[in-house]
Amino acid sequence: MVEIYINGQKIDAQLEDEKTIGEVLNSFEKTCEENAAAVIGITVNGKQITAEIFDEEAAKPLSKDTKFEFSVVTKDSIKEAFENLAVLFDELSKKMEQVPVELQSGKNKEASKSIQKLADSIDQFCHIAALASLFPDSFNITKLNGMDFKAFFDDFSPILKDFEGALESNDTVLIGDLSEYEICPRLMEISKALKQI
Repeated sequence: MVEIYINGQKIDAQLEDEKTIGEVLNSFEKTCEENAAAVIGITVNGKQITAEIFDEEAAKPLSKDTKFEFSVVTKDSIKEAFENLAVLFDELSKKMEQVPVELQSGKNKEASKSIQKLADSIDQFCHIAALASLFPDSFNITKLNGMDFKAFFDDFSPILKDFEGALESNDTVLIGDLSEYEICPRLMEISKALKQI
């Protein structure tokens, strides 16, 4: 019995006339397209299917106990993630504005919590933005602060590097200045852009 799992959940799926792994993959892809979803990972019988081995694996015949595991992302889940990130970046911009005050009043723990959350949130944002590129008609973050996406992050990256350097050297003045005048406004821009999606 062929087993199919989507995001870890076993589903009841009836195969029609599929004889090869490739035929199952193709029909699953069609189903995803019809349901505004995209496949971001495929494992067959415990083996990760990469672009390099796709054709070779797809040609293999189905056996009775073939197990498919798909990682799938939907348009709705991306939209929801962006909505959550918009709120998160909004809150984060307020927190980063407080970092100079926290550092001056010896609340280093609170400041470093905000800074850690900033790093995690930017990682999360980049991950979701990469997934959103699978649905170019629905998600098109073209401008952030009047710049295209890449230019915005090319401009933001050196600031984050300086910030990291200031943290390492414990330069509280620079940490405070970068938080309030450089990072905070950019987080507000990201939040604003996400709200418009």
